[in-house]
Amino acid sequence: MPLLFRTLKNHMIAAALAVGASGAGFGLVQPAFAENAASAASAALVEPATLIVDHSVPRAQAKAQILAARRYDTFWTSGNESLARAALSTGFIDRTLPPGRPQGIDGPLAASKVVHAAVPDIHCDVTQMIVAGDRVVSHLHFTGHFTGEFKGVKGNGHVVDFIATDIYRVADGRIVENWHLEDNLTFLQQLGVVAR
Repeated sequence: MPLLFRTLKNHMIAAALAVGASGAGFGLVQPAFAENAASAASAALVEPATLIVDHSVPRAQAKAQILAARRYDTFWTSGNESLARAALSTGFIDRTLPPGRPQGIDGPLAASKVVHAAVPDIHCDVTQMIVAGDRVVSHLHFTGHFTGEFKGVKGNGHVVDFIATDIYRVADGRIVENWHLEDNLTFLQQLGVVAR
């Protein structure tokens, strides 16, 4: 079965590859599917550069999962708490909870405030999103400038550029669990909090 790589931003199919003998049911979504997945969402939501969807996931379920992930990923750019609350279930669990961060929805809300205080122009691009079963994997690329303050260190305009990967478990259109890994060492070095 062909695997199509598609750039959502310009709605063009970039390449087609043959999947090995396993016949995996993955593929890039067709333009109509991508547009329908986004139709319920504001045009202001981040779009993944590449979106790969397991064809065995029911269409309505995949749309709901994509929408929840896009809302949550956009929250990291905007800091808009209503996006986080729309994306996360009331029983949300952070499975890789950093020390000192509260569990549940309050955790990401607090973390976003810290990040936006340090890097007010933070921007999150979704370089790729993979939907399989009840999971969504978002590979994120953060950029901005350290012009705020972080742990007593005042920003000097240095460029911030780091990546993160999140694995969301989605149920009933909301993220119920998240496993995440950020390149915190690079981030902290760029802020000057940790020596290079």
